[in-house]
Amino acid sequence: MQDIARRLIVIVLFEGVDLLDVTGPPEVFSLARRETEDAAGYHVALAAESMDPVTTSAGVRILPDITFREAAEGSIDTLIVPGSVEVDSERRVRALVDPDLVSWVKTLADRTHRVTSVCVGAHLLAAAGLLDGKRATTHWSTAPQLAADHPAVKVDADPIFIREGNVWTGAGISACLDLSLALIADDLGEAIALRVARQLVMYLKRPSGQSQFSVPLEQLSTTRRIEDLRHHIMRNISRPLTVVDLAEYAHVSDRHLTRLFKTELGMTPHAYIESVRVEKARHDLESSDATLERIASSCGFGTADTLVRAFRRRLNTTPTEYRRRFRVPQIR
Repeated sequence: MQDIARRLIVIVLFEGVDLLDVTGPPEVFSLARRETEDAAGYHVALAAESMDPVTTSAGVRILPDITFREAAEGSIDTLIVPGSVEVDSERRVRALVDPDLVSWVKTLADRTHRVTSVCVGAHLLAAAGLLDGKRATTHWSTAPQLAADHPAVKVDADPIFIREGNVWTGAGISACLDLSLALIADDLGEAIALRVARQLVMYLKRPSGQSQFSVPLEQLSTTRRIEDLRHHIMRNISRPLTVVDLAEYAHVSDRHLTRLFKTELGMTPHAYIESVRVEKARHDLESSDATLERIASSCGFGTADTLVRAFRRRLNTTPTEYRRRFRVPQIR
């Protein structure tokens, strides 16, 4: 193990592991090798308890490159710890934590310059004591479990990744690509990371503070009537939308409509409509050069001043500042 390339990346492999968490990062790092003249580059090794094939959660079988014991014999630049979940009969998701795997993670972390988790792999890092006193993220669906199981961890379910010293934690599934790009930027600079993002045809190399939530994903309803109303709102977001209009569309009274929204979505119709408008405005600010006046009109805010007030209220920032931070560079 001593003669392996300077930037050795070891990805922990085990039965039931999420497939994309294992295969996504190697693809990103392989593109980094293509985009840089750094002779050492990255070398990715999949490590498991034995050399037997491992079956992922998707049913795809993967062959390890090395065993945990072999990986522990040398020095590791970056340890990537993915995770796995189980879903019960009521569709509740729970992260799985195997004590033997936790022990190996702790052993390997002692040999590692930089420790990272992707998705629910944060539960394994926490069980190994590597997140105590640190701020960390994970997939939003298991964040309450992480907080309950490990009170010493400062769980923040919103960001797509968080860095605390030499420990990095990433959010749900596809955020493993964002985390990998951030690691490349840390090693080789933002310019290389951006070139890799372009090769991946990713719209944006998202900063760590970008939220893993969007309104359509975060607000889950339980009745067909509310679901239909949500789609109606999104289709007509540029138009004036009042409680009277929505109640007429749903064939219910104004009071009953408000009660439905509070019961199903935990907010008033007005608050929900504003959240959808802010989400659309965020997307427009990230992906276009449209003026604030045009964005305000297309999102149903009417005026730029109304748009600014909504951004301050919901995101504690202004549209101009948001665009400066998250604008997607146009590739020509």
